[in-house]
Amino acid sequence: SFRITAEMVLPKGIAEGVVVTQGGISAGYALMFEKGKPVFHYNFANISHYRIAAKDALKPGKHTVVFDFTYDGGGLGKGGTGTLSVDGKQVAKGRIEKTIPYRLSLDETFDVGEDTGTPVSESYDVPFAFTGQIEKVSVNLGESPLTAAEHEKVESLERSAKAAVE
Repeated sequence: SFRITAEMVLPKGIAEGVVVTQGGISAGYALMFEKGKPVFHYNFANISHYRIAAKDALKPGKHTVVFDFTYDGGGLGKGGTGTLSVDGKQVAKGRIEKTIPYRLSLDETFDVGEDTGTPVSESYDVPFAFTGQIEKVSVNLGESPLTAAEHEKVESLERSAKAAVE
């Protein structure tokens, strides 16, 4: 489970662009604006794509956009529910059926304000720079629903990946 909170000022006209992204075409997520609407896009290994989007464009000015993901638990790579809120009011909710169980990517980026790697979604071309002003972005992890054995499995895989690179 995690929460992304973005405080921003939207421009006059229509806001566009990436607010925050991690990963890319092979797997990842992006919180962005398309035609003035906040959107969360999750790319599961470029096999399944999940989009949770507000129905209406936001007005210019200061806003706080929050995306909450609540993991189902029950093992690695399971799904969960995503909720998109603007200024404390829910604007969209959706299901993400599968999640990447380990690392999103070894060769992609974590970006704020634009995407400097490959796009998470086919709906935009990089860098898809945000047209507003970002004041603050925070990513907070929730409590892990994984068992101690599942945590050890993840740590073991990370050690193996690190050893392979070295």
